[in-house]
Amino acid sequence: METEIKSFTDSSILVVDDNQTNIDVIEATLETADYNNMTAITEPMELMTLLTEKSFDLVLLDINMPVMDGFAVLTLIQQMLEPKQRPPVIMLTAQADEDSRVQALEGGASDYITKPFNRIELLKRVGIHLENYHAKRLLRAENQQLDQTVRERNEQLEKAKLEMIYRLGRASEERDNETGNHVKRVSLISELVAEALGQDEEFCQLIKVASPMHDVGKIGVSDTILLKPGKLTDEEFSLMQDHVKIGAKILADGDSPLLQMAYQIALTHHEKFNGKGYPHGTKGENIPLCGRIVAIADVFDALTSKRPYKEAWPTEKAVALIEREKGEHFDPQVVQAFLNVLPKVQSIASQYQD
Repeated sequence: METEIKSFTDSSILVVDDNQTNIDVIEATLETADYNNMTAITEPMELMTLLTEKSFDLVLLDINMPVMDGFAVLTLIQQMLEPKQRPPVIMLTAQADEDSRVQALEGGASDYITKPFNRIELLKRVGIHLENYHAKRLLRAENQQLDQTVRERNEQLEKAKLEMIYRLGRASEERDNETGNHVKRVSLISELVAEALGQDEEFCQLIKVASPMHDVGKIGVSDTILLKPGKLTDEEFSLMQDHVKIGAKILADGDSPLLQMAYQIALTHHEKFNGKGYPHGTKGENIPLCGRIVAIADVFDALTSKRPYKEAWPTEKAVALIEREKGEHFDPQVVQAFLNVLPKVQSIASQYQD
């Protein structure tokens, strides 16, 4: 990160003039104002090497020089240095014609002083350009620091938001027989499948963050049903199905894309591609894509996880069921995307075991 120098008189000043006498006069003038960090060259061709070795805060540049004149030097500076690295350039020349002045300023020069120069004028303009240059550097440094601080704060907020969402999802699972890492695995698997389907980064991030709330509606379901160790009766299963409507009600009318997707997932992740799911029997691609993705992630994780009422299925058995349900329970394209990332899905399951 750029830092402020201790004093303008410490500024690194480069003088480029093919006449040593001119250089001596310029240096003597600058020394009267305590400028003590000067480099001078009489051969402009040396500049290419010099600019790679050292940075300068100001350049005083003559125009009439052999081989490479001041206009060519200006072009070289523009080509070799990024805009924020380019020091101000004061043309200090005997050429007083208007065309040369315009050409210099259009070529990147910051100022134009004709020889013989007035000592007070030169020192004043040097001071003004150094002050502006260092003010810009300081502003960039402060902006960089501010940007870094904002990035860190945003990362902290995103982390906190994701943590809160996971905990909200886990709060609903705590009332059920689901396991602690279920919502995390569903989240990461859903993200993988979305990526495999070619969805953009925004969609993939949203489904990662929204999917942990898929069963938030279980908060409103009776413990008698949630915690029943055996098979539910038809009436009990009907009441259990209400968790999607409860979850949708909790998440409805959100203004943010996150809550809007979370609402869709909560409402539709138990719909089936053949229209035989619940709560509305929505069919095919009328089911939002996020709901179709989470449906597979949720079922796969439920099948391969141990519950008080069942053992975990082997991955092969769970995958076989998902393949059989292609076009029935699950969207065929989503099934294929899931199969394409299956090794990564298994890695997530292994990493986040209960």
